Amino acid sequence: MKNVNLEALFIKLQEWLVTFGIQLIAAIIILLIGIQVAKISRKLVEKALQKTRVDLTIINFLSNVIYVTVLALVTIVVLGQIGVKTASLIAILGSAGIAVGLALQGSLSNIASGIMLVIFRPFRVGDYIEGGGTAGIVKEIQIFNTILTSPDNRRIFVPNSKFFESSITNYSAEATRRIDLVFGIGYDDDIKQAKQLLLDILAEDSRILSDPSPTVGLLELADSSVNFAVRPWVKKEDYLDVLFSLQETVKERFDEAGINIPFPQRDIHIHQS
Repeated sequence: MKNVNLEALFIKLQEWLVTFGIQLIAAIIILLIGIQVAKISRKLVEKALQKTRVDLTIINFLSNVIYVTVLALVTIVVLGQIGVKTASLIAILGSAGIAVGLALQGSLSNIASGIMLVIFRPFRVGDYIEGGGTAGIVKEIQIFNTILTSPDNRRIFVPNSKFFESSITNYSAEATRRIDLVFGIGYDDDIKQAKQLLLDILAEDSRILSDPSPTVGLLELADSSVNFAVRPWVKKEDYLDVLFSLQETVKERFDEAGINIPFPQRDIHIHQS
């Protein structure tokens, strides 16, 4: 009798293993196909949006959302295939959603902030920005993070919510930028000569825009120098080149004209009784 029971149990175990093995193989196949479908869906969305000339920031963000959504659906199908009651699982996940949401407030905040960044677009891919406690060129806006590349080529991952906790400065939003420089001359130098020389230097540089016109004005009578404010306008892509070359040119031309560029100094008078 015992042998019969053991034989029946063994047969049932074999049947279960065969059935579960088939289900497991099917689940693995579905998972592999699902991953490929998610990748293909992301590429199709990217190509479709590129044809409509949508901003690259929105394309990257929406394609990532589609990819994650498809993977989530595939995961539910795979669990159902191996015998997990997905209806009950979804109900359990729904009831636990509030607790998980409270535990993941930071992550949910980053997702919401990422959506807001895509909608309102304070910056786009390729812009040089300052915000979230750092600065760099925007490479990608993801669901949780925004990826920046610093001027010295470091990759920086900034949580999206950080951009809404502080101000954002977008240096690439406008086509032109103003360079703000201050040049000092000695009190014994001719201010008219110095001003005209600064105007000539600006006029000779083809990268400096005539509209709006550059400004050269007497800024202040400082302790040891007479300071001129020099404020030319340039295209945003010429900003750094003009900033560096302009200072070098002014120093050379002032030296040639005999105009002194003073440095802070103090006169000490000793009185003997």
